[in-house]
Amino acid sequence: MKHLFKKIISDKNIGFLFLSIIFLILGLINPKVTIERDIHNYIFVVDISQSMLTKDMSLDGEQVSRLDYSKKLLQGIMDQLPCKTNVSIAMFAGVSIAATYTPINICDNFSAISSTIQHLDWRSVWSGNSRIREGFSSLARLIRSFPQSARVVFLTDGEEAPKLHVFNTRDLSQFQGEADWLLVGIGSEEGSAIPKYDSENQLIGFWSNESFALQPGIAQISQSNIGARNDSIAYSESDRYISKLDEKYLVEISSMIKGQYIKGDSVNSVVSKMNTIPPSWRDSSELPLRNLFVTLGLVLFLIRFNKQIISTSILKRIKKTIG
Repeated sequence: MKHLFKKIISDKNIGFLFLSIIFLILGLINPKVTIERDIHNYIFVVDISQSMLTKDMSLDGEQVSRLDYSKKLLQGIMDQLPCKTNVSIAMFAGVSIAATYTPINICDNFSAISSTIQHLDWRSVWSGNSRIREGFSSLARLIRSFPQSARVVFLTDGEEAPKLHVFNTRDLSQFQGEADWLLVGIGSEEGSAIPKYDSENQLIGFWSNESFALQPGIAQISQSNIGARNDSIAYSESDRYISKLDEKYLVEISSMIKGQYIKGDSVNSVVSKMNTIPPSWRDSSELPLRNLFVTLGLVLFLIRFNKQIISTSILKRIKKTIG
């Protein structure tokens, strides 16, 4: 045995051949190693209510609506997410969340996800109101219907319509949802008037202050009124309702649901904040090593074979030169 071992060490050709045989045997055995990896599932919820049409955001030096800015921000986030990430795109209006699909792999379905983002449109709304607190419960129920859990990234300006008062403010202290939701504030502190468009997306005016005025008593929260908004239009600039990013409110409600808040100033800031959110879960899987060992065995065999050819070729040239 010692003699064989010394021969293997002293003769590189035999050494390469011996190692290649060992690796091929290991490839046949096919050992496995257990690896753990973080699984990141996200549902990106975009507020498509009418306050998100307010043009107080800037892209490439041009004034754009909060919704258009959100779409651009969301696409930038998709570009930075790693391939193992699963995402869903959802829309919020009224008190409901509509998901376009359950979380799907971002790299396998990048084109479809990008198309979904580009086609987000305020005309998809099914309700005239925007009740974010109520929407949280709808979102929690939606996620529970998914085959796998998902973290929430919610893009909104924080505009509640109708305005909150003692009768329509949901208590979030007993909120039944997972922690670590991320609310992303969209809009400016200066604010602007909310444009009103027709079904052809043509501007017909601006929402008036009366549109957001509190109605007395039970009328404000009746079921017959829950999806409606005062339809009056401002006829002068002084009548226009000025919508602003309600950052204070978003910080408050994110704290109530044990979530986080960040202003959506840039893709990098949002992605950095997302990286602080724990993964949806950790997955354990077995990684087979057959391909690795077979490849190593073949590489060593080819090295030994090529060395022999090269050596033979050199000897022939030497002999030819001498002869």
